[in-house]
Amino acid sequence: MLNGRKQDAHLPAMIPRFSQRGLEIDWVNVVGDNPGLITRALEDSLGRGDIVFCFGGIGATPDDLTRQCAAAALRVDIELHPAAEQEIRAQLGDRLNANHLRMGEFPAGSRIIPNPINRIPGFSIRDHHFVPGFPRMAWPMVEWVLDHDYASLQAPGQQVTQTLVLTDTSEGPLIPLMEQLLAEFVHLRLACLPHAEGRQEVELSLRGRPEEVVAGMDRLRELLNQREK
Repeated sequence: MLNGRKQDAHLPAMIPRFSQRGLEIDWVNVVGDNPGLITRALEDSLGRGDIVFCFGGIGATPDDLTRQCAAAALRVDIELHPAAEQEIRAQLGDRLNANHLRMGEFPAGSRIIPNPINRIPGFSIRDHHFVPGFPRMAWPMVEWVLDHDYASLQAPGQQVTQTLVLTDTSEGPLIPLMEQLLAEFVHLRLACLPHAEGRQEVELSLRGRPEEVVAGMDRLRELLNQREK
């Protein structure tokens, strides 16, 4: 992705999967095959206690560095996970070799993430979840983690978004209005998206609990009407 040879398919696929469960993605970080950068990125997110999904870099080739970097960030050894070894052996049978077993080497203390496609698992440790880069495998594995580990956080339908499109205006004159609205509705999230091609048009979106979004939109229309008088 960083050199333009590939486009990210994961984020567009993850957004609706999280949204259907009433969950949101707060940040995305793209890191190249640089062990120092990968380790530092994982140290940062582990230190914050974030829930993180990592895509790719857990294969057996020399450019697959994520497993080793995760172990370094956690200050633990990397070891062959017994359940991962069992899955890999069951999948490959007589074709198994030592390189295949590398894909079952995870930071000590990891839990496996089942792979419904080829049984080569990913792994989880401390709310960090590592899956292959292949979408066909990665996406159902992420769904499994969401429903297995975070069912208690899910609230389908509890977060909604409404958008109001305003014409013949720009975002600047709307700033005091937006600030007032957020002061009155502290639990709502506001997004302002001006048109980028010279057209005088702004999209204002509110996200939150359904009843708060409805009340916030009513208040937004009221403030807009007051502004026009």
